[in-house]
Amino acid sequence: MPVKVSVVIPVYNPGKYIDPCIDSLLRQTLPAGEFEVLFVNDGSTDDTRERLEQLAAEHAHFRVITIPNSGWPGKPRNIGVDEAKGEYIQFVDQDDYLASGALERLYKMGHRNGSDIVIGKVASNFRGVPHGVFKKNREKCTLHNAPLHDSLTPHKMFRREFLRENGIAYPEGKRRLEDQLYMMQAYFPAKVVSILGDYTCYYYSRRDDGQNAGSAKIVPSGYYGNLREVLDVVVDNTEPGEFRDMLLRRFYRVEMLGRLSEPSVLTYAPEYLDEMCDAVQDLAADFVNDSVHDGLGPVLRLRSTLLRDNNRQGLVRVARFAASVKAAARLESFDWRPDGKIDLTVTGRLVHGDGQAPLTLLHRDGRYYLHPDITQGLLPDGELLDVSDDMDGFSAELALRNRETAVEWPCPADFTARIVDLGDDVCEVVLHGTGQIGSEAFGRRGRVSRGFWDVWVPLRGLGLVRKARLGADRAPEVDSACLPASLGSPARAVIPYFTDPHGNLSLDVARRSKKLADHLEGRPLQRSPGGHPELRLDLFTTPTTAPSPVTLVLSPVDEKSGSSRQVRTTLHPVEGRMHLTVPGITPNVAPGTWKLSVRLDGDKNPAFHLCDVTVGANGRMTLPSGLPPIDADIMLGTISKRRKAKLRRALRTVGGPIVRRLPPKGRKRARRLAARITG
Repeated sequence: MPVKVSVVIPVYNPGKYIDPCIDSLLRQTLPAGEFEVLFVNDGSTDDTRERLEQLAAEHAHFRVITIPNSGWPGKPRNIGVDEAKGEYIQFVDQDDYLASGALERLYKMGHRNGSDIVIGKVASNFRGVPHGVFKKNREKCTLHNAPLHDSLTPHKMFRREFLRENGIAYPEGKRRLEDQLYMMQAYFPAKVVSILGDYTCYYYSRRDDGQNAGSAKIVPSGYYGNLREVLDVVVDNTEPGEFRDMLLRRFYRVEMLGRLSEPSVLTYAPEYLDEMCDAVQDLAADFVNDSVHDGLGPVLRLRSTLLRDNNRQGLVRVARFAASVKAAARLESFDWRPDGKIDLTVTGRLVHGDGQAPLTLLHRDGRYYLHPDITQGLLPDGELLDVSDDMDGFSAELALRNRETAVEWPCPADFTARIVDLGDDVCEVVLHGTGQIGSEAFGRRGRVSRGFWDVWVPLRGLGLVRKARLGADRAPEVDSACLPASLGSPARAVIPYFTDPHGNLSLDVARRSKKLADHLEGRPLQRSPGGHPELRLDLFTTPTTAPSPVTLVLSPVDEKSGSSRQVRTTLHPVEGRMHLTVPGITPNVAPGTWKLSVRLDGDKNPAFHLCDVTVGANGRMTLPSGLPPIDADIMLGTISKRRKAKLRRALRTVGGPIVRRLPPKGRKRARRLAARITG
C-alpha cells in the first residue's frame, strides 16, 4: 500500500518528554499501513537509540535513522525528507504531539486540493499562536491572499515532491530562525496552501525543565545575521510595493521591534540593550523604508521612531508604559439561548497603570492623538502622535480556551467602538458588543472536549493586543442567570461558574470537577399537578438534548430507621428545563415520609436532595403540596406533545406494515392522513 504520510521527527536526548509524541503517533486514526514514522536520532547520548529501535521492532511503520550529532534539527529533518516514502511529509518535534485524527484529516485536505502545504490548527501552553490564521478552513490559498506569514513554524504537512522540485531544504548546523527561512522559501513557490482551522492538530507542550527549543538567549549579531537571510528571500521574490512592505513589516514588528519591547527589553542589561539596538538598526537601515514604518500601529510607530532616533532609553520607557496596559472587560448580561448557546453582552476598554486608568486620547480640531502624558519627553516639544487614521483598528473578540490543553476557539461576536468624551478634549474608546459561547457544535467545529473552558476577550487598539478574562466585573443580575445545563446527545453537564478567588467566567464541561448537585442547590423546584408526578429542575436544556437515565434515592427521614431504596428513572427536556419523572408506585417501600434525592453526578457522588415525599400503604408516592406548580401552559403543551408522540408510535406499529404494502400513491395519501391526525 502506498505511504500517504511520512512523519519526520528529529530526536536528541528527549528523555520522558518524547512519550506524549510516541503515544499520539500510536493513536492515529490513519491506518498504520498508510503512514510511516521516521525518528532521526541526532547522536543521542542516552538510551534513546535503544528505546526507539525497540519501538520500531514492535511497529513495522516506525523507522529509526541514527546519525552523528549535528547539534541542530536542520540536518535530521533533511535526512528524514530524503528517506521519506510518503506522498506528504509532516514535521513533528520530539516534545510535541499530534491529535489522533491529525494525519488523516490533514492528508485528506491536502490530497483533495493537490496542496503543496497543509497547515493544521495548533495549540500551545507556552508560546504564541497565530489564532488569526485558523479562524476558518481554507481549502486553497497562497501567501498573497491569506496571513500565512504569521505561521512560520515548520510543523506542517508538505507535499514531498514539492519540496524536492523546488530544492527546499534546511540550512544545516547551529543557527537561528532556520524555520522562518525554510517557511518563506516554501511559501513563495507554493501554488496551493490549505488550512485546517476547525480541528486542533498539533500541540506544543511546555517542558518542566525549561528546555524547549528556542528557549536559549539569543546572540544579537548572529540572530539578526540569520534574519537578514530571511529578508533577502522576501526581497528576491517580490517587487517593491505594498505586498513586499506588508511582509517586511511583519518581520520588523515581531523579530526586530518585538525584541525591543516588553517584557524582554525591561530585563536587558545596558550592554545587551546596546547590542540588540545596534544589530536591529543595521538591519532596519537596509530593509525598513518609510512605507514599512508608516503602516505600523501607533505604539509600534512610536517605538520605530525612537529606534530611528537612537533613543534607547525611550524604548525602555515605552515598554514600561506598554507593560502596564491591560484589557478590561465587563460582563453586562448572560442568557441561555434555546439552541444551547450563551448570549453575552460585554463592554471592554484598554486601561493602564496600577489604578487601571482609561487609556486616553486627545481630540483636537477633528484629529485624535495619543495623550501627551504618554509621549512627553519622547517626541520633540509640542509634537503629538496622530492616531486618527488608526481609530478603525479598535476591535474586540470572544474566545473559549481550554485551561489544560490551551486549545482556543473563536466565538461569534460583534463589537462596536464608541468614543466617550471625558472632558477637556480628552476621550477614550469603549467597545460594546454581543457574542455567543457554547460547548456544543459551532458551524464546522464539533463539541468541545471535557474540561475547563475559560472565556477570554482579546482587545486590539493603537497597535496593542491585550486579553482579558471575563466575569470579575459583572452586572449584579448575571449570577442568577448562570444556570447549570444538560446539553447534547449524549447529554453532558455544562456548568457556568465564576472562579475563586478571581471571579472569572468559565464552563465546566462534562463534570471536570464541578457537580450539578452543588450548582442546583437553592434553585427553584416545581411539581406537576395531577396523577403523573414530575419535578421540574432549574437545569437548563434544549429540545435536542437526549434524555438521561438517573437514579432516584429514597432515604428514611430518620437515617437509623431503615435502609435506602433506589429507582431508575429519566431526565428529559421540557420547554428549556429538565423534568424528572417520579414513579407513581414504589413497591417494597414502607409507608411513611421519605427523603427523595437524585444522583445527577454519577453513582459515586452524593445524591441531590429534592424534597420529602409521602409513601402510602399501597406504595403510591405523593409529592409535597407545598412545592410550587409547573406553569399550566407548559404542562398542557407537554401532555399534548406526548399524546401525539404516543399516537405516532401506535400508527407506525399498527399501520406501518399495511402502508408499506400500498402502491406509491396510496402510501402518500396514508402518510398525509397520519400527519393530519398527529398534528
